Amino acid sequence: MTTLIASSRDYGALVKEDRVHSSIFTDEQIFQDEMERIFHRTWLFALHESEIPKFGDFKRIQLGRFPVIATRDETGKVQLLINRCRHRGAQVCEAPRGNAKRFQCWYHGWTYDTKGDLVGVTGAEAYDENFSSTEHALPKVPRVGSYRGFVFASLAEEGVTLDEYLGSTKKFFDIMIDSSPIGEIEVKPGVLNKTMYRGNWKQVGMDGYHPHYVHMAVFKIFSKRESTIGSAVGALHIEDPFADVSQSRTRGFANGHACLDFREQRRSHAAMAIDDLQRSEDGRQYVADMIASYGQEHAEELLAWHGDPHLGLFPNLQLIHDHVRVVIPIGPGETQVLMYPVFLKGVGQSINEKRLRAHEAFYGPAAAGSPDDAEIFERTQRGLLADAEPWVLLARGLNREQVDEDGSITSCISDEITQRVQMQEWKRLMTAH
Repeated sequence: MTTLIASSRDYGALVKEDRVHSSIFTDEQIFQDEMERIFHRTWLFALHESEIPKFGDFKRIQLGRFPVIATRDETGKVQLLINRCRHRGAQVCEAPRGNAKRFQCWYHGWTYDTKGDLVGVTGAEAYDENFSSTEHALPKVPRVGSYRGFVFASLAEEGVTLDEYLGSTKKFFDIMIDSSPIGEIEVKPGVLNKTMYRGNWKQVGMDGYHPHYVHMAVFKIFSKRESTIGSAVGALHIEDPFADVSQSRTRGFANGHACLDFREQRRSHAAMAIDDLQRSEDGRQYVADMIASYGQEHAEELLAWHGDPHLGLFPNLQLIHDHVRVVIPIGPGETQVLMYPVFLKGVGQSINEKRLRAHEAFYGPAAAGSPDDAEIFERTQRGLLADAEPWVLLARGLNREQVDEDGSITSCISDEITQRVQMQEWKRLMTAH
């Protein structure tokens, strides 16, 4: 029987080209090091700007171990403030979201504005003339950047730029955003679906190998369900996009990003998608507006793609079907997943209603798709604890990888490129000095 490597392990030895050591999913010390070396050093998705559109709007988020207030200040700028009073360290914001011009600590009443400035100290006369309010402002997340409304944050003072971090994945963000004829989306700050599963955060990934086995029953149901026809979810049953003989591809990018690329497979079904839309007044207007905005050829592509980039950004963001998914590690064997439906601006109400119904059909708590995933993640975690043979195989398709013109690595849809690029980035960050 092979035992776990000691806690003073060489992290480079835990990830090989075609396999990883199961301790990276189960070990407490590894998890704590992940927080420091990954979540506190690289870029993390924070929120979409539309979640806090007005002055004083705020949302409480989690970045690694750091509780953060995302708020819109009086100048319209998005601020990411560490949610910790500079007096005794209590959180100054407890509500998950809302609108407030001030954040007051419940412990001793210290008060901060939307820029994080300390604007009120109770019993200020007890402090001498050396006390400086400016030196006791709420700390800010060191680096903040955005791409087309998607706000990212880095808790590290230095590092690669956001543009370098996103790389060639930006065109996949565009697929989701440009599904709107005016190129704008809206994400509501309230979570529609929240899942807590007893498994490791790295299990949430792009995996084109599992749908035939984990989700086949629900795909059969969707092929007969009116509410999913003409949606990204409904498109899953068309010509089996998860068959290796299909035009679907798995794709790995720099920095551990990955996607299941259905663009070519869906492009040939543009006429079907448009025909479905033409059956309603809102749909006909949507088609006309998309053609006016993007031209006939690209509009047809966008409508066929249904705004689904099926993209995973390492380590905490996925853009899948009609929602934004945020992964929050709680412990080595506990993970929270938050799902926020994406609404298109510039379209009729029925278009967004159908997108929402399709999302609920697969990802809602009464659906089969997302609960299936949570269940298999928990079964996997229990199996990983039995470490008699501790290596986890990720070799599928290793012998048929190709490098695309954009530098991404690509192969058949069921190949484990996605897992390999994620684990290689994990290795790079965990061994960086």
